Amino acid sequence: MAKRALCVGINDYPGEGSDLNGCVNDANAWAALLVEHYGFPSSDVKLLLDDQAPKAAMMDGLKQLLAGAAEGDVLVFTNSSHGTYVADTDGDEPAYDEALCPYDCDQGLIIDDELRELFTGTPKGVSLTVISDSCHSGTVTRAAINENIPWLRTPDDRRVRFLHPSLIGKSTLANPWKAANKSKTKYPQSKMKDVLLSGCTSSEYSYDALIGGTYHGAMTYFALQAIREANYQITYSQLRARLNYLLDVAEYPQHPQLEGNSARKKRRIFT
Repeated sequence: MAKRALCVGINDYPGEGSDLNGCVNDANAWAALLVEHYGFPSSDVKLLLDDQAPKAAMMDGLKQLLAGAAEGDVLVFTNSSHGTYVADTDGDEPAYDEALCPYDCDQGLIIDDELRELFTGTPKGVSLTVISDSCHSGTVTRAAINENIPWLRTPDDRRVRFLHPSLIGKSTLANPWKAANKSKTKYPQSKMKDVLLSGCTSSEYSYDALIGGTYHGAMTYFALQAIREANYQITYSQLRARLNYLLDVAEYPQHPQLEGNSARKKRRIFT
């Protein structure tokens, strides 16, 4: 049985006003967790940080992660970065694709359809977990909240992990929160080959902040806390429930979502 992971964290984006602070820490923390508590060989946990993570490198890393996978293997992909959306303005109703923002996002995004196509080929019996600490829809244009709302300054240097499409030359929607996510109708959860834990709902932001003296994504920070508190024995469904509770108590207005078929949601994480 093989255990392999790809952990991506991007703080330093080209251009001004879009940098984050906690993504590299997130990637390192997920990698350490997998090696120290879930039996992943350090040689099989690959990190892509900042300028190591253009689209080509991320896609190549994912293909390597999946290459040769066989029944019983455990694969993990974690991504901490900006997210965005790609608008489809040709139809009668507004619609969009979710997208991850690699380091060179001005040159190309990683669309959810690309990931689904890649993951669809996962062999039967392979456990694939995807953790995405980013957000994919919203109306702000810059990462730092006090750049969008100058009078709102937070002691935890809170930033949103959303990059507005207009900043990278993409079409925008008048109200993306009311638009349809195209992939949701094409790929029902019952058919998913992976379990996906995402940072927030489609009408919220995933936050990047100074928490406990260290910059992290709020979802990642509290997910790691929940896993430790459970002595590393927790199911995906339990993790999502505990994570939502901890984020509410800490007053982060985001609610992580868990997608996948019901049997996978009930399994212990990373098994």
